[in-house]
Amino acid sequence: MSTFRNPVGPQSSRVYWRRRLVVLLGLLAVILIVVLIVVRPGSGATTPSPKPSSSAGAPSGNPTDAATPPECDPTKVTVDAATDSTSYEAGVNPVLSFTLKSLSDCTMSVGSDVQEFTITSGDELIWTSKDCQTAPVPATIVLKAGVPQAGPSITWDRTRSSADTCDSTRDAVIAGGASYHLTVTVGESTSKNDRQFLLY
Repeated sequence: MSTFRNPVGPQSSRVYWRRRLVVLLGLLAVILIVVLIVVRPGSGATTPSPKPSSSAGAPSGNPTDAATPPECDPTKVTVDAATDSTSYEAGVNPVLSFTLKSLSDCTMSVGSDVQEFTITSGDELIWTSKDCQTAPVPATIVLKAGVPQAGPSITWDRTRSSADTCDSTRDAVIAGGASYHLTVTVGESTSKNDRQFLLY
């Protein structure tokens, strides 16, 4: 009689079968672990190849890659001198300003370090913003083709200016209907128009 099918021992055959089953399951587990180590499922999966990069010079679509417009050509920039009125009553100071317009998209330096407001009467230089200017501030803007862009404004106190009057009281200009002209220079571009106004 086979001892495998009919275990011999002091305990019942059910106990011996249970022990054999435990040993068999343990052996199967060991075999399964060895197989998994050798085969390594998933190792044969192909790695997705990287997408080819865009060709040189092709736009990437990233907004930060957009090129900054080139520096403005002074000959293609128009400066228009302006005042807030054409005549001023006594005690009212003129507000001076300007507008820029370019024929193409470009970048331009427009800070107070490159601005100059000039007031004349006839052939006589009356006042300029460069006399006694303090702490000029540089600034850069992008001009869009054909789109006017207003610059900052300053107020003229109706006095004559010169470099040697910075620390003294300046003389008031003649009023009573006297005519004055404003021109504005920004960098290498100067207004072609003279903005005329009257002081009373």
